[in-house]
Amino acid sequence: MKVTFIEPAPPGFHVYSFIKQPRLGLPLLGTILRELGHEVNIFVENLGEIDWDTVVSSDLVGVSSITSTAMKAYRYAEKAREAGVTVVMGGPHVTFLADEALEFCDYVVRGEGEETLLELIELLKGNRSADGILGLSYHGDGRTVVHNPSRPLRRSLDDLPIPDIKMIAYHEKINPTPILTSRGCAFDCEFCSVIMMFGRKVRVDPADKIIATIRETEAEQIFFYDDNFILSKARTKRLLARMIREGIQVPFSAQVRIDSICKHGRVDHELLHLLREAGCFLVYLGLESVNPHTLAAFNKQQSVADIAGGLAALRAYGIKSHGMFVFGSDADTVETLRETTDFAISHDITSVQFMLLTPLPGTRQTAQLEAEGRVFTRNWTLYDGHHVVFWPKNMSPWDLQQEAMKSYQRFYGLGRVRKSHKYGFWGLLISRAWERVPENMAYMRELRSFTATQLPPASLRGEATVGHTAGNGGKPESHEEPTPVGQGFSGSGPNT
Repeated sequence: MKVTFIEPAPPGFHVYSFIKQPRLGLPLLGTILRELGHEVNIFVENLGEIDWDTVVSSDLVGVSSITSTAMKAYRYAEKAREAGVTVVMGGPHVTFLADEALEFCDYVVRGEGEETLLELIELLKGNRSADGILGLSYHGDGRTVVHNPSRPLRRSLDDLPIPDIKMIAYHEKINPTPILTSRGCAFDCEFCSVIMMFGRKVRVDPADKIIATIRETEAEQIFFYDDNFILSKARTKRLLARMIREGIQVPFSAQVRIDSICKHGRVDHELLHLLREAGCFLVYLGLESVNPHTLAAFNKQQSVADIAGGLAALRAYGIKSHGMFVFGSDADTVETLRETTDFAISHDITSVQFMLLTPLPGTRQTAQLEAEGRVFTRNWTLYDGHHVVFWPKNMSPWDLQQEAMKSYQRFYGLGRVRKSHKYGFWGLLISRAWERVPENMAYMRELRSFTATQLPPASLRGEATVGHTAGNGGKPESHEEPTPVGQGFSGSGPNT
């Protein structure tokens, strides 16, 4: 069969606009299918334009979507279907909202997709029926929607091939080279959908496969895509020691937890030494907040002392830090958000992102916010961490949006731009240019009007009255009921 995969680009201008990185699910699926003799094309829109002649001449089109790309993904799915092509969708967003996705496509692969996709292709070839394919959602008789039972998670990653990113159109733009060595997460943060998608039982690639991947890619720089590169200190230390021993001199960055570096005042100097000697120059840290109550609310299982000690230790070893913070928990106030920004500045983090809490489908955080009537739009293009889409507890949506923008502007002064080079320059662009994008200007006008004219939902009335302002201490002009979920903001539904 001729199979074409599409990864739509995230909309708008955001912290990832400068990073040319594909997700690895599509090249992995493409590698598997190619080894079975299928013709495979992969388009990652963030790297270059989609060749629609290739798309509409395919036997099967697969579209992968996260929440912020869902509306564009649906448009692309419809375009392919209108050309008579069978369309399957996958990814975290449609895994949790398969009914929504099936308005625009023929099939949805929920969760891990390798085996489900192979069985779907056998279905399309007429070799099996749909009802026995685990993890598949589809249209049954009379356009009823059928959700087959979920597929159990893979027990091992050993039998999966190395994803060939050179299958992706415009692959020469990818930098750094992404490598994924694990799936799942042993932690359980309230706002994160990783464990809902890939489970808490972590599965890892063996060291031989990781080393082979590094050598095969011939990368000049690597980004370890794992949600937590240091899942096990013993495993990570063995891998790093082997990289050093075998002379693999490739600069790399990775996502890690700060409490892997420092926990209860104890710094792991052995780990830091191995990271530096193996070529680690930057770590991405899910710090989230320096408000202890917010860390507890997020179930983060790390302390402010861990954060401070870890950052100091990284600086001492010459490893740069990118701090990722989340604004908007029920424990956050305007004051705690400003304290978090003060902390980031005073502790000399190399670069940061101040992202707004986003109620992604599938998380416990989202279930709570929706049950309390606090999510006020389902315009998925706004679900990128830069736009407020829910009512916070201790401030207005407008105030939360303003504080996030002010935090970027405070952190990214000209001195930091000169000090941190490209990361500082990217941050400067976000802090100064984001609100000048026409779509964001329109959003800001609408958010301010919404906040000024709508009461908080009933679940918050009387609990956060001081937060209901139009910004800068203004008072609301009217006291209407809150706009229902999915209405009130331009393009606020999946059909838009």
